Amino acid sequence: MKIYFASDFHLGIPDHDSSLIREKLLVQWLELISKDASEIFLMGDIFDFWFEYHTVIPKGFARLFGKLAEITDQGIPVYLFRGNHDIWAFDYFEKELGISLQREAVIREWSGKRFYLSHGDGLGPGDSGYKFLKKVFEFRPNQWLFNWLHPDIGTRMALYFSRKSRYANELRDQKEIRESGKIDVSKERLYAFASDYLKSDPDIDYFIFGHRHIAVDLPLSGKSRFINLGDWVNNFTYAVFDGKELSLMTFRDGVRAALPPAE
Repeated sequence: MKIYFASDFHLGIPDHDSSLIREKLLVQWLELISKDASEIFLMGDIFDFWFEYHTVIPKGFARLFGKLAEITDQGIPVYLFRGNHDIWAFDYFEKELGISLQREAVIREWSGKRFYLSHGDGLGPGDSGYKFLKKVFEFRPNQWLFNWLHPDIGTRMALYFSRKSRYANELRDQKEIRESGKIDVSKERLYAFASDYLKSDPDIDYFIFGHRHIAVDLPLSGKSRFINLGDWVNNFTYAVFDGKELSLMTFRDGVRAALPPAE
């Protein structure tokens, strides 16, 4: 039995038709891994925007919801970490789909290996602007105020700012790639966070994050490794732990393939 990790599907963008293609691929992957999965971790940003009104949820994603409910009905635990794009997920997933919603980082142990699990937003040095915005978004009175917007208005506003922010980040990353030929992940905030965290807890074997849309498996100090899960917008990557080793994989056109670790 295996443990699976995936992140950053951003369903809903850039348009309905292309999002539906990715959703169908995700459902195909879930169907495949449910045959040998003991646990499944969805590490955040499943949707590009999600807000649960008291009586309304965002339109769409019927295939995904049906498959997730089928998997949890089979007794396979599914965990959903709130990312920065689905930070306003509340109780729908737990009540209707049987999914355990994770709001903070989690440390788990399997087969003697310790895992630090988090979406990753707001961790590490710098990024003070986003850290402030995250506090604004998590402030309950602000959530209450947003709740009074008509869903069509609130959703369109949120998607507009989400796309604008992502476009700026992609331009920055593309500039780094053009100048250096690759992104220096050792300078990433999450890599710095993991390195610093090891000073107080050196027994973590794997740090697993989403958020940055970069699929990497890098060594840290000692036995520890840094895993960023990539995304399902461009990379279609995920990680699997078989009880002995953790591997970073891709899933394209229904075919699984391994990514080699970057040393």
